[in-house]
Amino acid sequence: MAKDPERNSCLLRDLRQRAGNELCADCGAAEPDWVSVTLGVFVCQGCSLIHRSIESLSQVKSVLQDTFEDKEIEFITSMGNEAAKAKYEQQVPPFYHRPSHTDCRILREQWIRAKYERQEFIHIEKQEPYSAGYREGFLWKRGRDNGQFLSRKFILSEREGALKYFNKQDAKEPKAIMRIQTLNATFQPAKIGNPCGLQITYLRDNSTRNIFVYHEDSKEMVDWFTAIRAARFNYQKVAFPGANDEDLVPRLTRNFMKEGYMEKTGPRHTEGFKKRWFTMDDRRLMYFKDPLDAYARGEVFIGSKENSYTVVSGLPPSIQGYHWKYGITIETPDRKFLFACETEAEQKDWIAAFQRVVNRPMMPQEYAGTEYTLAPLKETLPSESEKLTVSLSLCS
Repeated sequence: MAKDPERNSCLLRDLRQRAGNELCADCGAAEPDWVSVTLGVFVCQGCSLIHRSIESLSQVKSVLQDTFEDKEIEFITSMGNEAAKAKYEQQVPPFYHRPSHTDCRILREQWIRAKYERQEFIHIEKQEPYSAGYREGFLWKRGRDNGQFLSRKFILSEREGALKYFNKQDAKEPKAIMRIQTLNATFQPAKIGNPCGLQITYLRDNSTRNIFVYHEDSKEMVDWFTAIRAARFNYQKVAFPGANDEDLVPRLTRNFMKEGYMEKTGPRHTEGFKKRWFTMDDRRLMYFKDPLDAYARGEVFIGSKENSYTVVSGLPPSIQGYHWKYGITIETPDRKFLFACETEAEQKDWIAAFQRVVNRPMMPQEYAGTEYTLAPLKETLPSESEKLTVSLSLCS
C-alpha cells in the first residue's frame, strides 16, 4: 500500500527522466507515459496496449494518472529500461529486426513476446526457428491472375541461396526460385488486407517481381521474415568479408520509401494521364495498375543531382490531359517524367521522397545498376559511358 501516493508519483516522474527511461523500452518512442510494474520498464502508449493484451506477462500503469504502491516504485527503481535491456536482450542476433514506433503491430508484438515471454535472447536455442539456415512450411499466397490466396509450400535454404515455393505439395520442381541475393521482405498489412501480410520482392530478368503472402499465426509470419533476414545476413557476410555488421544490417530488408497513387503520361507527353500505383524502392521508381500486381508496368532508375537528375514542382505549361492538378517533373539526362498528385500534401510527400534520393550521392555499385544485386562495397568507378541513367522507360 502506498504511504504517500503523491511522493511516489514524483519519484516515478523522476525515474522516467533517467538515462534509458526517456525512450520506450520496446520501440524507442520518446517520452513514454506508461510503465510495466511487473517488468520494470517504461513504454509508450502503443507498446503499453501490447503489454496489456498479454495479461500473464505484464501489468501496465499510467505514469501521469495512476497511483503506485511503494513496492512497485522500489522494483521500478531497481530495474528500469537499461537493466531490463541487459537482462532480456543479452543475445539478440544482429539480423533480428528491432522495431521502431513506426513499424506495424505484428513486428512490435512479436519483439515484445520474444524478449519477455519466450526469452529468446536469453536462451539462444529458442532462436532455432529462424536461425537454422533452413525453413520449410506453408503460407497463403495470392494468385497472380485470380487474386485468390491459396496454401503454398515454401522452402528457404541458405545452402541453396534461395527461397522457393511449390504449387503442389508433391511437386518436385518449384514454381519460382527467388535468390537470396536480391530478396526483400516488408510487412504490408493494410495493402494486403491482413495483419500478417508480407510482401516479398525479388529480381527476375532485372525486373521486380512481387508475391504477397500471410499466415494466420503472427509468430510464424515474423519467424519467416526473420529467417529471410538471417539468410541475407549470412550471404552478405560471405560476399563482403571485410564489412562490419553495422554496415550489413541496413541492407537486409527495407521498407519502401513511398507508395501511393499518381497520374502519369507517356514518353511523348501527348498521351492522356492515367492513374497508377507507384512504389519508390530506394532508387527504383515502379508503377503498377493495381497495388497487388505481380509485375511493374514500368521502372525508372533515379540518379543523383551530380548526374543531372532534378525534381521540380509542377508541370510544363504546355502539358494537358491531367485530372489531378498537383504536378511533379523529374528531369533526367535523357528525358522528363511527368506525374500529377491528387492533393498538395501528396505532392509534397512525393517530392520529399524524390529529393532524398536525388540529393544522395550514388554509390559505385549503383552506377553499374547492381544496387539490388549486392555488388562489392568497394569497386572501381565505371567510365562515363558505362553509367546507368534510366533502367527502363516508363511505358503507358
